[in-house]
Amino acid sequence: MSWLLRLLAVILFFSSPLFAAEVADDHPSGIRKMAMVYEHGRGVKKNYRKAYELYCKAALMSDVESAYHLGFIYFNGRGVSRNLSVALYWFRLAAKGGDPYARRMVIKFKDIKPTKDSGCRRPEPELTITTEQHANPNRQIVKSWVEKIAPNYGIDPELVMAVIQAESAFNPGALSNKNAQGLMQLIPATAERFGVKDTFNPIENIKGGTAYLHWLMRHFNGNVEWVLAAYNAGEGAVERYKGVPPYRETQNYVKTILKKYPNRTHPIPGEHSQQIDAS
Repeated sequence: MSWLLRLLAVILFFSSPLFAAEVADDHPSGIRKMAMVYEHGRGVKKNYRKAYELYCKAALMSDVESAYHLGFIYFNGRGVSRNLSVALYWFRLAAKGGDPYARRMVIKFKDIKPTKDSGCRRPEPELTITTEQHANPNRQIVKSWVEKIAPNYGIDPELVMAVIQAESAFNPGALSNKNAQGLMQLIPATAERFGVKDTFNPIENIKGGTAYLHWLMRHFNGNVEWVLAAYNAGEGAVERYKGVPPYRETQNYVKTILKKYPNRTHPIPGEHSQQIDAS
């Protein structure tokens, strides 16, 4: 009987909220499963608010099923006020990711205008910066900032690092003859567009440049070559030529970055607020 008891203990552990919580720490699917535990009260007291927070966390990591569950929560008013517009926002996002149940809901309620869920957004990473780091951060310090900032915008940190290398060679005080400024060489118009107040503040600059990469990645459906070309020459030039424009500088720029970041496609990130709030 002892082996049966041990087997039962193993089964109970792997089905327990404790195990689910550990899985949830790193993987969207684990976070979703933990959300389902709280939504349906499997071994714990039902907690719709906790379920919502976990589904939100997983959905912001591009988990399609969690987006559907959020739509279901708003559709049925589970722990939130029933809101068909917000439900359709999540159903459409899930449908775009290929969820068949969400597609049915989108078709059934096609006349309802979706409204973005203001309660589910990525928390801004808390970053501190010393006077010395502001003036002369080394590559490792920049990398530590990028690794905290880039995932918040759904962008691969390695891509951001490759762009910084090509743009400024990690010089936060870099200034081009076209008035591009800082680590990611933001021109004043781009800085203003993405809410950057001090382009020579390296954290603000990284956030602004990554926000622009985020916008371009969504605009060009994850086509890394087009995104890089647009970062260098502007999205208008890429749209006009329907690809990398025939500018020697831009073509060399794209080739240089692709040597360090060889991925030609990138996951399309979810929506993100464009306002920058540097710590």
